[in-house]
Formats: sequence, C-alpha cells, structure tokens
Amino acid sequence: MYVSAIVLAAGRGIRFKSRCPKPLVNINSKPLIIYSLETLSKSPLIKEIIVVANSFNQKQIIRRIKKYRLKKVMKIILGGKERQDSVFNGLKSINAAADLVLIHDAARPCINTKLILALISESKKTGAAIAGVPVKATIKLAFSSQLSAVGRTVVKQTLDRENLWEIQTPQVFKKGLILEAYRKFGKSPVTDDAMLVEKLGRKVYLVLGSYNNIKITTPEDLLIAGAIIKGR
Repeated sequence: MYVSAIVLAAGRGIRFKSRCPKPLVNINSKPLIIYSLETLSKSPLIKEIIVVANSFNQKQIIRRIKKYRLKKVMKIILGGKERQDSVFNGLKSINAAADLVLIHDAARPCINTKLILALISESKKTGAAIAGVPVKATIKLAFSSQLSAVGRTVVKQTLDRENLWEIQTPQVFKKGLILEAYRKFGKSPVTDDAMLVEKLGRKVYLVLGSYNNIKITTPEDLLIAGAIIKGR
C-alpha cells in the first residue's frame, strides 16, 4: 500500500493577522507545520509527503524541513489561487505508484497516527474517508433582513444537530477517485475535497476524529493548540 500525503500550506492566513506566515509561527518553540509533518512521517503506510506552499513562505518552509530532517517530504511545490488549485497541483506531483492520497491542512497540528491509520483503513475499503466530530453547539440558519433599515439578522431555522458533523482533515481517497473528482469539478467553489467526490455521486464515509484536532485560524487558537500538544 503506497499512500501519498499532500500537506497544504499555501493559504495567506488573512484572518490570522500575523507578519509571520501562519505555517511557520511557533507553538511551544516549534513551527506549526512541523507538527503534522512529523506525525505523518511516523506512519509506515505514508511513503511520501508533498508540501504545497506559496511564493512568500516556500523558502522558509524548505529551511524548516531541512532543519527537522523530514526525509519523507519529497517535494515543496507552489500552490494556486484557491485551495482546490493548490490541491490539484499537489495531486499532479504525487508518485505514480500511489494507491491512496491523504490531504491535510498544515493549520491542523494536533493530528495523531491512530486517526491517520483509521482513515487509511476506511479509505482502502470504501474509496473516500474523512475525519469529523459530531457538532456540540446549537446551530441556527439565519439571514439578514431586507425589510429592516438597520440590517438585523433573523433566525430562519434551528438545525437538528443530531445529524450534523464538523468536518476536519486529514481526508483520504483512492487516487483514481480524487483525480477524477478534481478533473471534473476542480473549479467548483467548495470548502473541502470530499465535496468534489460527493459531486461525482460517490459516498464519503466518516471516521471519528478528535475535538483536539483544531484548526489554527486566529492567534487565540495557538494557546489552545499549545495546551493540547503540551498535554500529550
């Protein structure tokens, strides 16, 4: 079984509001991106890692990867304008021998090898497996009122959270399936890779992730991630 991993670090992190590129900001004295790269490198099933960077952080990421001697990182390539453009660039760079493709956001540093193994195992059986956790919060569907001069937002519906899941990465797919999805629907506006597979009419299977698998979006998230990592 040959698994190629694509780690996305090409986003500009506008909401993060930091002069330091988000993948390189330190958590407990180690760059954010290194945590997921080290965890992926520990999995014997993952044979190669492709890092997708941008023109502003590529050289710095290369230096950090060399410093931490991450030998499974085979390529550091440039991404595209949108997230799906970056993923497609990564897909075009994987080894031809790959059976499965794991796609992960560098902004999620708290993954573990147990989750990686579970996703690979499920994807091997079904073709598409993604990490997620049941929604805890009450979720309401709301719209801005067009009748109100002050533009108030009005609740339309409270959604039944029993069937709602918060989706995470990694996401793992059979290579042929994810390539077909990107070739047919890669320009569609989506928020994760599984949405493109869904557009093919194929089933996507959920694997229970972890509430600790947070995404670093704002500076406050660094404190939470730091505590999670320190508590391991």
